[in-house]
Amino acid sequence: MASAKLVVLVSIIIAVVALPTVTMATEFWVGDATGWTKDFDYQAWAKDKMFYVGDKLVFKYQVGNHNVFKVNGTAFKDCTIPPANGALTSGNDVITLMTPGNKWYICGMATHCAEHMQKLAITVMEGSAPAPAPDTNSAHGMFTSGYQIFLAAAGIFVAMIVA
Repeated sequence: MASAKLVVLVSIIIAVVALPTVTMATEFWVGDATGWTKDFDYQAWAKDKMFYVGDKLVFKYQVGNHNVFKVNGTAFKDCTIPPANGALTSGNDVITLMTPGNKWYICGMATHCAEHMQKLAITVMEGSAPAPAPDTNSAHGMFTSGYQIFLAAAGIFVAMIVA
């Protein structure tokens, strides 16, 4: 009976400690509010961002005005447009970063890549992004802390009942 109490208590403590360390993939809106468009510095946009396997790139643009091609480094440098059937054209294209390494994306419309620099190069890191520190100044941070306190109190209550 005592070992059952200990198992319950240890399980709850592990849950309370582990929950805040769960990491989730980040969804990056390429270009933020500007979206995927001409004459935007995508290299500056990506410069301070860390991309990890599992993260998502979201390319938002007006359908018919732009598209997205995933290309290799040479096609990126030379703005070589692949065959049209390889283009993403939904205006809300989501690309999940599945492997680490260098990734290159260009717009294949007219001269958008060559003349308007509508191109993005990123490096995807192995693993997953580190969990952010709890934000105790926001409602979400207070909810997380409150949730942890609730779980700890529930664990103690269960342990007392089982005793």
